[in-house]
Amino acid sequence: MAVIRSSVESANDGRTEFPLSNLPFGVFRHPNASARIGVAIGDQILDLQAAAKDGLLTGLDEDITVSCEQDSLNALMSLGREGSRALRARLMEFLSEQSARSRVEPLLVPQTRVKMLLPVRVGDYTDFYASIYHATNVGRLFRPDNPLLPNYKYVPIGYHGRASSIVIAGVEIRRPCGQTKAPDATAPSLGPTRALDYELEVGFFVGRGNARGAPILISEAESHIFGMCLLNDWSARDIQAWEYQPLGPFLAKNFGTTISPWVVTMDALEPFRAPAFARPEGDPNPLPYLSADEDRLRGGIDLKLEVWLSTAKMRAEKAEPMRLSQGNLRDLYWTLAQMLTHHASNGCNLQPGDLLGTGTVSGASRDSLGCLLEITKRGAEPVELPNGETRKFLEDGDEVIFRGYCEREGHARIGFGECRGVVLPARNC
Repeated sequence: MAVIRSSVESANDGRTEFPLSNLPFGVFRHPNASARIGVAIGDQILDLQAAAKDGLLTGLDEDITVSCEQDSLNALMSLGREGSRALRARLMEFLSEQSARSRVEPLLVPQTRVKMLLPVRVGDYTDFYASIYHATNVGRLFRPDNPLLPNYKYVPIGYHGRASSIVIAGVEIRRPCGQTKAPDATAPSLGPTRALDYELEVGFFVGRGNARGAPILISEAESHIFGMCLLNDWSARDIQAWEYQPLGPFLAKNFGTTISPWVVTMDALEPFRAPAFARPEGDPNPLPYLSADEDRLRGGIDLKLEVWLSTAKMRAEKAEPMRLSQGNLRDLYWTLAQMLTHHASNGCNLQPGDLLGTGTVSGASRDSLGCLLEITKRGAEPVELPNGETRKFLEDGDEVIFRGYCEREGHARIGFGECRGVVLPARNC
């Protein structure tokens, strides 16, 4: 398949994360200006508000054009896959026409000159636990004889996260304080976490929602998904270990969740679809409401995911970040469609812009583990860095960087942009 070239030259260099076939949506702001929606193309951003005013979106439904003039993606998401598909088709058309180059160039803004903002007003946030490798590894650390709880292979496990503490990549994360209890202590104490961790995840946004009381069929689930981003669900493992009994994560998780600024649409990801995770012989089949032939055949996504670490000392020495792991979204036990379907199966009303996280993405090998809890085996086997530093868990000044990309023969490689954040010291506890 021939790769279509864009009139924006930086989109054709073979290195960009944002070729013409990607066109992810985000929200940006010039200094001292209002927020507006844009599309990443090469090293530029196409200003959709300006494009609408210039008449480049003429012919599209009015609700699509109006949604491009907003300061968040919620209105566009509410139109469903049909709305974003029509808009992407129009954008691809005029961004590939050399004759339209003179009209397009005034609408472009270099990515380096703007501030990226949260692309969505997130009303609700749910985080799942969809990697069986992660669930088994973590379970083995705490329950060596019974690592995987009996419901795991039947139901997509999740918890309700905190939407208000979701931040865009680049915003610092303050080390949280909380209650912890040392094994030899008679009572808990309050203080900064000593086991701050990252979690390599992918987030996906609800597009068209559902009415309260009306479940979403597995065959229709993906029509309710607008697109995806990278997600770091920062976690305080020592706080988590003390508080999660019996109701699950609370303050160990809700102090900060970082997402990447660009939302890659499901249509852009179509060439990189893969079969769903192959369940081992003897595992139960999903219950009928979580089962569909189409989802088994192409419910997975061949998305490579990387974690990089840059310590304060490394940056002072101008050393490159170190890659800690590389995983793949194909390793999820549960598909995106299954997670969304289960979420709505009790009649829960999902709304445009709601964020769902996959949970930590880990693979079968040591170099594909998605958090330090797994990599260091709860701190027992510290990571050795090239400059002689070691890490059991994150220290103040550490910067965690997630990268994600899809590539396949005959198609341009597409990426998500970086999801990064630096750890700041705790305030007085």
